[in-house]
Formats: sequence, structure tokens, C-alpha cells
Amino acid sequence: MAYKIEKAEMIAENIFEFWINAPHVAKNARAGQFLVIRINDKGERIPLTVSGVDGDLVRIVFMKVGKTTMFLSTLGEGDFIEDVAGPLGHPSEIKDWGRCVVIGGGVGIACLPILAKALKESGNEITGIIGARNKSLLLLKDELASHCDELVVCTDDGSFGYHGFPVDILKKKLEEGVVDCVWIIGPAIMMKITSLATVPYNVRTFVSLNPIMVDGTGMCGSCRVTIDGETKFACVDGPEFEAASVDWNELMTRQRTYTEEELKARELFEDHTCECGGH
Repeated sequence: MAYKIEKAEMIAENIFEFWINAPHVAKNARAGQFLVIRINDKGERIPLTVSGVDGDLVRIVFMKVGKTTMFLSTLGEGDFIEDVAGPLGHPSEIKDWGRCVVIGGGVGIACLPILAKALKESGNEITGIIGARNKSLLLLKDELASHCDELVVCTDDGSFGYHGFPVDILKKKLEEGVVDCVWIIGPAIMMKITSLATVPYNVRTFVSLNPIMVDGTGMCGSCRVTIDGETKFACVDGPEFEAASVDWNELMTRQRTYTEEELKARELFEDHTCECGGH
């Protein structure tokens, strides 16, 4: 069974949104969970967080950075993806926390609307804080704003909103004493640095880890991470963990394991695409 892409759009610079017809996923998907997709029977499996659900459709958002995401970006409305497995992983811990702050950096912003919506429906007051290098990389801010009581947009270069980083805004909120729980989703270094701000205030802080992952079912062990000194698997034990428990240095080292191979695969794909369109 293949899965039809019903809607496809580039929503920011090199960042794409696909709505895929996958009723079994859409019916059960919750905030914080992810999918594993495989474009064709020769493709690699890649994990992508559930970004939204609408009827039988489930949304994924990805940035064109490596061979597989480059190939994925060549697909469009009406094309098919061979495999869509999910929803996988534990959903976010949704309950009435009180005053929640949801923070997204880069493509991680795509994970926030479904999370903010679920938290809002559980009675929480929501502050959204999103950050990107510049205006062209911002995504889904209007949709996220519709689920938040307040949304602060940050850019590194000051081209839109606050000139600075989400952690700057988070620190102000923490100093004001208006934060009961925090989610941070984005690049590992951003999650590490931003989550350090909540430590002195003893505020529960969740992060969504994105290690190398293959099968998404706990069989291969590729996504192992160290949490409170114990080995966990992000696919079946996570992907969300409490930030203060994460061995960040190990995570970031493991994320760089195949950097050279990924660059080579991308170069080969680009050379091949020039001649035959990647097929």
C-alpha cells in the first residue's frame, strides 16, 4: 500500500509541508509522536514528527538537507510514498500544568501547533516562543498563534520580531514567575542551551530528541541515548525526555557519526539528479 501526498508546499526556505493520506496514522496520532517513512523500496527510513492531523491526513514538515529529504522535496501533490509507519513513540504528557511555554527552533517549530493545541484544550495558558536564523526560515507562526495566548517570534539577525534568541524571552518569563512547564523542540545544541535556563527555577522541561534512527521500534538500537545515566531508546522510550536528564554531549557526538557519508550521498544524488531527475 502506498500513501498519496494530498497537499505539498514549500512553506519556508528549503522547508516543505506534506499532507499525506494515512488514515491509520491520523486516527491515532497525538502530539509528540512521530512517523517513519520510506519513499520507495530502495530508500532509507527517516523519522519525522507528526506536525498536524486533519481527518485522514497527517502532516509532516522537513528541511531539504540530505539525500533522502532532497529526493522527498522533488515529490508533489498526487505522488506517493511507499511506506508510512506510525504513530510511534510516546505522546507528550498532556494535562493541566497551568502556564506552559512551548519553544521551537528551526524546523522544530513544526512540532508546536499540535502540541500547543492539545495543551490549550487541557486548560493550560500557552506562551509560544519560536526562533529562526532569519525571516525566510520562519514557519507556521500564524497557525501556532491561533493556539497560543501569546506568541513571541525571534530571529537571530533581527529581520523579524525580537532580535535575539528564544532563551532570552524564556529567561524573562522565568524571572517573572509565570512558567509552570516548558517544551523545547529544535536542534540539539539549541535544546541544551535553552533548557539550562529552567534549571535554577526547577521547572519541568521536556525536549524531543532526534538521534540517528533506523527502524523506530527499538530493534536496531541506533537511537540509544543516555538519560539519568541509563541507556534508553528514543523511539520507544521517547522521543520526549526531561531536559536535565539528557547526556547532550553524547547525543550530539552520535548525531555526527555519519556526517561524511551523508555529504557523499548528497553529492552523488545531486550529480545523478542532474542527469535523470533522481529516478
